[in-house]
Amino acid sequence: MKDMLKIGIIGAGNMAEAIMKGLIQAGMASPENIICSDLSEARRHYIQQNLGVTTTSVNKDVIIPSQIIFLAVKPNVVGKVLDENKDVFTSEKMIISIAAGITLDFIEKHLSGEIPVVRVMPNTPALVLEGASALAGGKYATDKDLEVALELMGSTGKAIVLDEKLLDAVTGLSGSGPAYVLEFIDALASGGVLKGLNKQTALLLAAQTVLGTAKLYLETQEHPAVLRDRVTSPGGTTIAGLAALEAGGFRTSVIEAVSKATDRSRELSGN
Repeated sequence: MKDMLKIGIIGAGNMAEAIMKGLIQAGMASPENIICSDLSEARRHYIQQNLGVTTTSVNKDVIIPSQIIFLAVKPNVVGKVLDENKDVFTSEKMIISIAAGITLDFIEKHLSGEIPVVRVMPNTPALVLEGASALAGGKYATDKDLEVALELMGSTGKAIVLDEKLLDAVTGLSGSGPAYVLEFIDALASGGVLKGLNKQTALLLAAQTVLGTAKLYLETQEHPAVLRDRVTSPGGTTIAGLAALEAGGFRTSVIEAVSKATDRSRELSGN
């Protein structure tokens, strides 16, 4: 793929940077095969200096030479970008949109012809190449198109293909999930501070505990309840802590957070 595909990225924000970094570090694209556009001269300079990719302020300069174009702009300008460049989007190209809440149908209605479109819901851990992304294909996206998109997004972490109707739930879970996890890390550390640890030490221990536990699950694929029970001795410290979480409605609150965030995603996307 590295020697064959020319990749264009419209927008040079944090997620676009994460995608470019992932593609380059995974050896799936070389910097000279990537071109990125952004209105900010300072941002273009930063991307060019740090990633070595070509940058421009003109979106058509990204679209024309590229086989795959990532739409990484704010949701409110997606329609404008598509309308202004409709003449250079052809069926030989594939569009991968990471614009939150923008449906496949919306994108396809702003294009002319049978152009493959893939919608992606990524999350911010992609910035450290540990993201979780869910993909859905449009009416003209083939299985091969989805395979390519899956491989590209897999360079920034884990990636899966789902039906588009499930992407709001993905937004509520993994899209908003980093905020829930960070809130938990901060709270876990605060508990340590309450009992005498300094904040820096407590945050280090809390963050590493979350990271290590997540890796333990991913590598063993054992149900979280099974792994939890292995560290929960009768009458011990862990069961005392779990009882406190249960009394505070921890599990119910997390479930409700995902549900509320999913509902809000549906409201924002008009689904």
